[in-house]
This record gives sequence, C-alpha cells and structure tokens, in this order.
Amino acid sequence: MKKFLNKAKSAFDEHLDGAGGRGQQQVPMQEGQSSIQPPTPKDVTRFRYHHGCNMGSVFILEKWLTGSMFPDGAPGSSELAAAEAWVKKEGMDHARQRFEKHWREYVSDGDLDWLRDHGKCTTIRLPIGYFTLGPPYCEKTPFRKVADVYQNAWHAVQQLVQRCHQRGIGVLIDLHGLPGGANAQEHSGTNSNKAELWSSSRDKDLATRCLLFIAQQARNMEGVAGMQIINEAEHGADAKGMYEWYDHVISEVQKIDAGLPIYISDAWVLDKAASWSQGHNSIKGRCNPVVVDIHCYWCFGDDDKRKSPQEITHEASNQLSKLDGKDGSVVDHGAAQAIVGEYSCVLGEESWAKGGGNKDDLVRQFGNAQSQRYQQRAGGSFFWTYRMDWMPGGEWGFKQMTDSRAIIPPVSLTLSSGDVHQRIQGAQSQQQQSKQNAVGAHTHYWDTNHPGQYEHWRFEQGWDVGFHDAMTFLGMRGQAEQSGGDKIGMLDLWVLKRLRESGQGGKFMWEFEQGLRQGVKDFYSAAGV
Repeated sequence: MKKFLNKAKSAFDEHLDGAGGRGQQQVPMQEGQSSIQPPTPKDVTRFRYHHGCNMGSVFILEKWLTGSMFPDGAPGSSELAAAEAWVKKEGMDHARQRFEKHWREYVSDGDLDWLRDHGKCTTIRLPIGYFTLGPPYCEKTPFRKVADVYQNAWHAVQQLVQRCHQRGIGVLIDLHGLPGGANAQEHSGTNSNKAELWSSSRDKDLATRCLLFIAQQARNMEGVAGMQIINEAEHGADAKGMYEWYDHVISEVQKIDAGLPIYISDAWVLDKAASWSQGHNSIKGRCNPVVVDIHCYWCFGDDDKRKSPQEITHEASNQLSKLDGKDGSVVDHGAAQAIVGEYSCVLGEESWAKGGGNKDDLVRQFGNAQSQRYQQRAGGSFFWTYRMDWMPGGEWGFKQMTDSRAIIPPVSLTLSSGDVHQRIQGAQSQQQQSKQNAVGAHTHYWDTNHPGQYEHWRFEQGWDVGFHDAMTFLGMRGQAEQSGGDKIGMLDLWVLKRLRESGQGGKFMWEFEQGLRQGVKDFYSAAGV
C-alpha cells in the first residue's frame, strides 16, 4: 500500500507542476503560486469523517457515570464535590494518587483496542476542565483548595492522547468545564448551578489563557484532531458576549497555530452559529478553520416526551437541515461545517411507551437513522458516551449501541486493507474516463445553457486535486498497516483549505471549487465507498 500511495503522490506532484490547462487554455500569469501538497497524516486526522464517541467520565467526573469516584456522603455530584470530599477524607496526597490512578487506568488498553477494532473509531472527544491544566489555572477559582490534586493531570491527558494516536485514533480536546461555567450544569465542574462565565471578565480571561495553553501544547502532540473551546454554551441572551469572546479566542489561537481546527458551541441555535462561522471560514481570511458543535438529544424536553419513537426517528432523519444553503459553496459564502458532539439512543419512558413494538428494534431504528443522517450531513459524530461504571451503558453506552448494531460506522471503515487497495486500483483505472466525463458535462452545461467566457481549466485542476485527495485519504490507513479507509468528512473546510492554497483568484474560482467537489465525488463513486 505504501508503494502504491507513493506512486499516487508522484502523479499528484506531476499534476501540480503542470499548467493544468485544457490544450489551448493557459493559466493566466497573474495567478498566485499554488502551495497545494498531497494530504498528510495530520490532514487526515483533522479533516476526515470523525466516527467516534466521548471518552466518558475521566477528567470531568459526573456522579451518575462514575459513582465509584465519590466517597459516601459526598455533598454533590460534580468534579469539585468529589475532589473536596476525598481531600477531606484521606488528605491531599492520597486524593491526588486516587485521581491519578483513575486518569491512568479507567480507560484501559483493552478499551482503546475495542474502540479501534470494534467501534471503528477514528476520533474520540475528550472532555477536560480548566482545572485539568494544573494548579496555576486553579488560582482564585473554586478549585483553589484542591489544586494540588491536579499537579499531573495535564500529563495524564497527554499520555491518553498518545495512546490513542498509537492506535490511529485522533483526539478532539474539549474544554468541557470552563471557569465560572459556560452553562449551569454539573459537567462544568461544580454544583454552583450558575453560568457565570458570561458575566465575568476574569473568568473569560482565564478561559482564554487555558485555551492558549492547550493550543501551544497541541502543536507538539501527535493525533490532536482539534480543540473545542467551549461546551454547551447557554442559550441566547444568557450567553452575553459569546461571539465576541469566540472572535477574541480565535484571533489569539491563530498566532500560535492557524491550522488547528477550532470547535465552538452553537448555543442551541445552529443556523446563527453556522452563519457566524462562515465569516471566519472565508477564502480571503487566514484564521483557523471553525467547526460548529451541535448536540442532539430527544430525552430531556417535555415536548419530546410526548412524541413516539417513530416520530423522533423521523426527526433524526432530517437533523442538520439548517445547514442547507449554507454549506456546499465556499466561494459564494464561506464554509459551514458542523459536527454532532453529543448524541445518544436514549428516549424518555413516555416516548418508548408510545412505540407499540419491540424496544430493541425501536432503539436500533433510532440509532441507525442518526448514524446515517450524521454521516450524510455532518463532519463527524461523537456518541455520549463510552467509559462509565455501568458498562456497557444501555442506550447511553457507545459499546452497547455498537454491539447491538444501533450505531453503524461508515462503510469505508469496515473494509480490509486489501479491499481498500483493490478499490483504489479500480478507481485509478477509471480515472481518465471519469475526468473526461466530468469535464465534458461541465463545459457542455455552461457553454450551452449560459454561453459566455469561462475558464474551464480551473474545473479540470480542481477535479484532479479532489480525486487525488479522496484517494490519499482512503489509502492513508494502509501506510500504518491498519484496516479501513477514511473519507473526507469535513468537506467544506477541506475545500476552503484547498482554495486558500490554490493561489487562484478572480471571478471563476467557483469552477475550481466545483471541479474539486466533483473529483472527490467521482473517486468515491469509482471506489464504491
């Protein structure tokens, strides 16, 4: 496979060195210099379709998931409640040792092997808190008295990221718990029942410092798929100044690593967040690629409890429709890329009671609908959750839902390395005919239906880049002797990256984009994935 991909790389380089024109059509001299290079392993880690899960209650404890980490009588259900209770019960040193053992052992090598081999995970979302970064980030916060518990917490994060990377699994580092709380829930780290981040400049400043630390550290960490700067921001007016703070964080992270994907919360309003992200994900901009994180649950609201499983399954089949008209044309309005950072197969008992059928079948139908829809319309999806005390977790458990075939990985991830190789060879044998068909259809449509002056050589260039990019993504796992193949899931952001690198300008850049997208599509059609 490695020899085969090197041959593909040579063909890719030859294409980039050439004029890229159609016979009589030449590239204008005023075009900028292209910096496009073949996709790297880091590119694949960041821009593939992310099929995975949240890691679980590891660095941010939630009592309902990990009751074993709370001593009897602990006055609360949050990370802070557990840390304070253990320090009071057995002293700082023993409490620190207890937490370090949990960070080190709760996710075993067997767990990670299962996620790779059976879960077919490409990526996991790893929730951490500001306190996870160590004592300097706990000063003047509710964690100040237990700060020493976290002396080695960040090192434990680094070790877990490394262990995942050794298995070909990327990690989205998720700053889940922010100072003051981005929301009032216990998963922000305390039981304060307040979302004070939005009203406190000091908390926002500390949160920014935390994110800059993570960005700086991530530059030297293999396997980091991105950084999520916030989890479940409060809805609407309750998150005062949210987008201004997003702007500030992104501008500062850009100075450290402008290539690191930044994930934001949609604050439960996807269309507004997607529109905002398009301003950052523009061709003329050079800031970090921005991804919108949405969470999909149908088990909490009273309105959902009045629905049947069949009604909810139908809703799931149409999720993310608010992206329609926002993604798919980066030249026109910037990139809009969303992922589903949390979802489950849980419904309220009131809903299940309305199902009128076998619950296992209804769960499977619900999970299948989510899997299929997210793979169609999102750049990735992360089930909530994996690791908990009560494995395999029922409808909250990625392991149980995967084993029961409710959650289905993309087909390309289930292929053997030999099958991937054969499919790539088959696609290569069809490449010239596919290109000829695509270019012919494109030129015929525009020259016939909208006669005028075009630069169709841009479409050809884009098609070549798209076809080779898709082929390289699919074959990258084979270089590490791993089964399965990755697809370009974060397609809008990948197109944005290629447009920025292309050196192209002028009013016909859209032809390059259309060609690139068609090349990706044609490769997948030829490869049968």
